[in-house]
Amino acid sequence: MLNWIRSGAPWIWLTGGAVSVSLLSVLGLLLLIGWKGLTFFWPAPLLQWSIEHPAGALADPAFERRYVLGQLYDGHSVPIDQLPHSLQTLYADQVEEAQRLSIKIANREHYASDFISVLKAQLGDPVMAQDWAVIERTSGGDYYGRLVGFQDGNTLERENIESLLREKLDYADMLRETIDDIVQDEMKSLSWQMEQLRLELRKREFNSRVTMNYLNHYNERKLALETSLEQLDVQLDGLRLQLAGYAVLVENISGQIVGIPLNQMLDFWLPNQMTLADKIVHWAKQVWKFVSEAPRESNSEGGVLPAIFGTVLLVLIMSIIVMPLGVLAAIYLHEYAKNNAFTRVIRIAVINLAGVPSIVYGVFGLGFFVYTIGNSIDSLFYAERLPAPTFGTPGLLWAALTLAVLTLPVVIVTTEEGLTRIPNSVRHGSLALGATQFETLWRVVLPMATPAIITGLILAIARAAGEVAPLMLVGVVKLASSLPVDGQFPFVHLDRKFMHLGFHIYDVGFQTSNIEAARPLVYATSFLLVTVIVSLNLTAISIRNNLREKYRTLGQD
Repeated sequence: MLNWIRSGAPWIWLTGGAVSVSLLSVLGLLLLIGWKGLTFFWPAPLLQWSIEHPAGALADPAFERRYVLGQLYDGHSVPIDQLPHSLQTLYADQVEEAQRLSIKIANREHYASDFISVLKAQLGDPVMAQDWAVIERTSGGDYYGRLVGFQDGNTLERENIESLLREKLDYADMLRETIDDIVQDEMKSLSWQMEQLRLELRKREFNSRVTMNYLNHYNERKLALETSLEQLDVQLDGLRLQLAGYAVLVENISGQIVGIPLNQMLDFWLPNQMTLADKIVHWAKQVWKFVSEAPRESNSEGGVLPAIFGTVLLVLIMSIIVMPLGVLAAIYLHEYAKNNAFTRVIRIAVINLAGVPSIVYGVFGLGFFVYTIGNSIDSLFYAERLPAPTFGTPGLLWAALTLAVLTLPVVIVTTEEGLTRIPNSVRHGSLALGATQFETLWRVVLPMATPAIITGLILAIARAAGEVAPLMLVGVVKLASSLPVDGQFPFVHLDRKFMHLGFHIYDVGFQTSNIEAARPLVYATSFLLVTVIVSLNLTAISIRNNLREKYRTLGQD
């Protein structure tokens, strides 16, 4: 036994076990986040309960017919002694815990909130509500009810409601796409042209180059653009009016008939009548909508496409900035600088910078990049736009630069370690063959150190993609009006604010007014953020592995 301990075998098993436990913990966490997030899009059944003992939330006049309709959201046990005395009488003396249910009842027009918390003992046995539908709306959340009619202008249809409604919803989706195309392409283009025309006039006023001929041309051009915008407004009003006469009539659990305009509907489904294949198709459709649409209802509904786009674009710009700076700094420290007190101080500073809290980098970015460099750029190149700032306000460029500074120590340290692992005999052999130091560095050393450089990039991406605190100061917003990329010159607008998956998680989890409804979106967005980070890292890892295999014969491990 003593010889076995001295051989070091226990430490091998100990380290292997620790690695296994760590991997299982990470995998378990990812599975938990993925399960909590992705099951949100599964069409849960609509259940109906009878109210046997109305008290607490169920004493609300909204439940006057003594029925509750909704989707079972969650359930947990609570001690009996924590319940009000009026509810403790529902249980026998020997019972110590009660089952509390969280039910999503939707229909915000009629209830105080989307959810109610009720004891299971207050309700009868649940019954599947076969004819009840879930209606997804543009605002106001979902609506639960029975389809009883379809209003087509002055005509009320009570037969084939589902097929007629599906046909009109497809037509409404086509109209919405047409409206979005007009707004995003034609109207934005005209607005951009008007803004450029205004800025050109201001620039000429600053330089005292405004002539009568130019003013006439300016007024003519402005009038033409305004006329085009008015025509587009009329066209948009006509498209929107095409849906004004349509509405679906729905009976809710209280027996009220409610009309929901078609222009407020996005989709509907009858979950209790769906087969397994229908549910899988619906789940895939909802997941696709989540990753391909913009958010709604203060980010508590809809998709996260702007946040995905902003996160990926931010990481790419940050990588383009940090890699040359970090690699050049590491090359200088290892290949050119002498090992003296000055270089040792620089290395200590680089190591210490890696431990600085990220919010400090955010304050630095706001003060140096935004207020100092940004205001200077505005004064030199965008004076005609002042006092409205262009680069003197938080934006995508300053966020990328801030993250580049934050991850710079990681790239420097990793690259320098990669340069250290290259044997000096390789350098000496290149110099002996007549190559200069630069040629040796460019053609021999750097290619062999590329896997280590890519490793630094992987670590930088992993840290930068999940940072939130500094971004709150230098460019990220709750809701961006447009993406930082469009069809207008210069096409990539680095001065614009943007959305980020990490900040979106914080906003939905802590800032939304409907936290219960938004909680599953926190899990879904977290899982999506992990997926984006893993995808970026896997791309970098594949590049590193290819380069490592390419230079393996030169001594690279």
